[in-house]
Amino acid sequence: MGGEVTMRTLIVVRHAKAVHIPGLADRERPLTDRGRRDARRVGETLAGMGLQPDLVLCSPSTRTRETSELALPGADITLEWAIYQAYPDELLTLVRRSDPEIRTLALIGHNPGVHELVQTLTTEVDDPGFPPGAFAVIETDGEWSGLDAGRGVVRWSPKEH
Repeated sequence: MGGEVTMRTLIVVRHAKAVHIPGLADRERPLTDRGRRDARRVGETLAGMGLQPDLVLCSPSTRTRETSELALPGADITLEWAIYQAYPDELLTLVRRSDPEIRTLALIGHNPGVHELVQTLTTEVDDPGFPPGAFAVIETDGEWSGLDAGRGVVRWSPKEH
């Protein structure tokens, strides 16, 4: 054995566009009509790339759950409160704890954490921003537990959004 390189793919998604309703708690904000369309488009794009996550780590907010359900219907979704308002190092800790058997992992969360996570993991120098409904596909040849700054290569980023 040994010497065999196993590629892993991390899909980092920012929730799609959500409504702003005075008095509604931030975590309860649903997607707008455009947000629902954008979330479905994310799913169509990922499917077109041949990507289907083995597991989705998702913030439990309404907008992230809706994004996950529309973009990745039927996926195995685990709600993680730690993703809500997380810093990139907290998100990276969650990814590092993932089962080594998982080859394709999706993380659906919020800015600025998800954007900064993508910036941390990749060597992207041209920063296109990370608008609602944006995603990045990051490939790495190491174990999740060893994922670190600069270890990933972006296959798709928001500048193509």
